[in-house]
Amino acid sequence: MLRFEKLLTALLLLTAVPVTASTVSAMGSDTAPASVLPQPESVANSTFPTAGHAMLTEDAEDPDITAMLADLQKRLEQLEKKQSSSGSAATRDVPTDRWNVRLGGHVQLDYVNWMNADPAIGGNPGPQDYFEFRRLRLVADGVGYENCDFRLQMTLEPETVGESSGRATSPDVKDAYFSVNEIPGLGRFRIGNFFVPFGLEQVTNDTNNVFLERSVPTQGIFTADREVGVALYNTTDDESVGWSTGVFFDGISDTLKERIDDNQGLRLSGRLVWTPLFEDDGARVLHTGVGVLYTDDQDNSVRFRTRPQIHEGPRLLDSGSLAADAYTVGNLEMAAVMGPFTLQSEAYLATLNGAQAGNLGGWYAHASWFLTGEHRIYERFGQHGAQFARNKPLRNLSVRAEGLAPGAVELKSRYSSLILDSFQCGNYQDLTTGVNWYWNDRTRLMLDWIHPVTTKDGLYGDVTADLLALRFDFNW
Repeated sequence: MLRFEKLLTALLLLTAVPVTASTVSAMGSDTAPASVLPQPESVANSTFPTAGHAMLTEDAEDPDITAMLADLQKRLEQLEKKQSSSGSAATRDVPTDRWNVRLGGHVQLDYVNWMNADPAIGGNPGPQDYFEFRRLRLVADGVGYENCDFRLQMTLEPETVGESSGRATSPDVKDAYFSVNEIPGLGRFRIGNFFVPFGLEQVTNDTNNVFLERSVPTQGIFTADREVGVALYNTTDDESVGWSTGVFFDGISDTLKERIDDNQGLRLSGRLVWTPLFEDDGARVLHTGVGVLYTDDQDNSVRFRTRPQIHEGPRLLDSGSLAADAYTVGNLEMAAVMGPFTLQSEAYLATLNGAQAGNLGGWYAHASWFLTGEHRIYERFGQHGAQFARNKPLRNLSVRAEGLAPGAVELKSRYSSLILDSFQCGNYQDLTTGVNWYWNDRTRLMLDWIHPVTTKDGLYGDVTADLLALRFDFNW
């Protein structure tokens, strides 16, 4: 009888623990509302809990009661923590019987000025100043049916058609994929047209990268862009280790259809990341990773070429067509977030197989520093796996009578290198430095000063240039 009284007393004392509305909601619709639950005041003023308190005092050494109370308190704390976590599945508004769709998009307006260009630099087009919509896109994101999502992204900006045929503007598909998440043992399954999971800078969305353009080794040289295929993404329970793999068949285009029919353009990718340090809600992060990308192109021809980290203009390095029926690229990733200071670097090594076998490589390293105290936002398991997310100023830009809020200011500098001398195509290096001014988490102004240098075996020989690139970046 005494054991029963102790148990009843413990359960009644549990009602004296404050219960939040979110906790009640998490218990389900069958749970009584908070208004009908016993409140701490009423329990404290009743005679029974007082007697129970005395009983517990007498039997404070009873291990059963002690263990029971500890377990009940632990469960309450875990439940409230789960409800307060914004990223937990319990708080996601994911419909179970319909789609919840959000429309968005982004606009990027660029101005590029060739401040100085070696007279030897030619090409079509040559070194010309220009304004352009770098990106003008509409996006539809949808979640639903508990664990499904999709994305459809259309672009409206002019695209370069060939090297000399001019420009054309027509809608084009960028992202077009469907995902099933939280599959036991597999994680996330995705099918459609999307980023090949390879490389940190490449899978980070362009609105979240630090510079106007991705580094020279990344932008179409050693990484793949969006392509048609299937992929799997997964992570450990604590998200410290993540992995992804996929099979792809080239990008969406008329030539794609022909290449798929001919069974050409096959890619296999794999990526493994480890985040040994993630503290202070992402203010201190250490990211490492390795990746492999295998490409089998049955037309037996590959080509590596690049511009000086701008969207249009002459290519300063060009390998021409190389007789290789396949090539494999390996990469190493590193990133460290130390409060407002961030370091990021990747190295690539490509091996070509075929008549013109050989190796080529490249790497980049960049540093950024928020003068206003923010830190880059790192996602251990984001849209494309481990990646950087949208930066958020501590105070959005505002001009009011009570004072000025500056937004966020970020200084940045990057060194890039591309090595093609094993094929007598020269080497390329550049230094890029500049500043980003974030008005809010959706709007920023970007300025890059770019200084490319090529060696004598490059397309135009030993040349150098100085470019100033500006961007207004707005997304919603």
